[in-house]
Amino acid sequence: MSSEGTIVGGRFRLDQPIGRGRAGIVWLAFDTRLFRTVAMKRMYLPVGAGDRAEQARAGAMQEGKDAARIEHPSAIKVFDVLPDGQDVWLVMEYIPSRSMATFLAEHGRLTPDQAAQLGIQLGNALIAIHAAGFVHRTLEPGTVLLADDGGVKLTDIGISGGGPHAAYVAPEVARGLPPTPAADVFSLGATLYTSVEGVPPFGEDGQSSERPAQNAGVLTAALRKMLRSDPTTRPTMADTVRSLNAITEGRETAFIPPTNPGIPPPPPPPFNPGLAPAAPPMPPSGPQFQQQLPVSAPGYSSAEETQRMQPVGQPTQYAPPPAPGAQPQAQAAWNLPVSKKTLITVAAILAAVLVGILVSELFFV
Repeated sequence: MSSEGTIVGGRFRLDQPIGRGRAGIVWLAFDTRLFRTVAMKRMYLPVGAGDRAEQARAGAMQEGKDAARIEHPSAIKVFDVLPDGQDVWLVMEYIPSRSMATFLAEHGRLTPDQAAQLGIQLGNALIAIHAAGFVHRTLEPGTVLLADDGGVKLTDIGISGGGPHAAYVAPEVARGLPPTPAADVFSLGATLYTSVEGVPPFGEDGQSSERPAQNAGVLTAALRKMLRSDPTTRPTMADTVRSLNAITEGRETAFIPPTNPGIPPPPPPPFNPGLAPAAPPMPPSGPQFQQQLPVSAPGYSSAEETQRMQPVGQPTQYAPPPAPGAQPQAQAAWNLPVSKKTLITVAAILAAVLVGILVSELFFV
């Protein structure tokens, strides 16, 4: 019996249980050689002795090696498979997450859009698995992980230990035929059906009559095709992904909700005065005029009002109004407009002064 602190394979220290899969407990472990956190699971081995036990261990080792060949963003990465005494352990990447089964039990159903986006992610991972030459065989809500960062991860790829849940097994596999990619299409359809309806399509035993979908909405037609009893009439996994993409119309915003709902959104970042303010909107084309102030507005002369009516972009002279209660002060010379009349008046005054000086010189000298 494994316990906290146990060293597996002379290298991996079991720290604490973090979940339970079909084949047993999943452990959070520490790789003492590479100094990283991993997830580990002891693979299910049927009870037997002698040659049967050796064959079971060899089969489990091969399943682990097959799973390690899969490289896909929506599939849990298997780092290693190693024997430890009579046991065989899988060493996997650790992703903070919870199973879809746990999420649905705690928080209810998904929307059709969310389920379609989930199906796209899982379907693409299954296409990669089929391209590698084998099938998943045990796709169900318990083998779908919803990561804390909003991602989706498929686990237990190609692992037969423990047996799948009867509600998600394709009819032909339940009759004893070997699993095929078409069986994975059925299992995906049953999983997505459960995500929007809250219950499996054919009951918990997989043997009841099909329950008509009530909440699937736009997903209903695609689910019915995936759940056909005849595997030859089901769509391929690639066709299924295309159908789900058409349902979401290419949107990437309809996604799985966070696995830790109820957390309030983070507060907006504090104002940083060092950041440049947003650029003001560009004015529409054509001449634009500034707002005209009423003639009776205090603190503004008619000349200033005329200047404020000039088109935008023309230089204007502007003096702010005096503060309430303050004595009006003379405007600075550089703020007064200069006109021809003003220049003539000034020149006439200067001329009169000069003439007066000349007259006084003639009569009094």
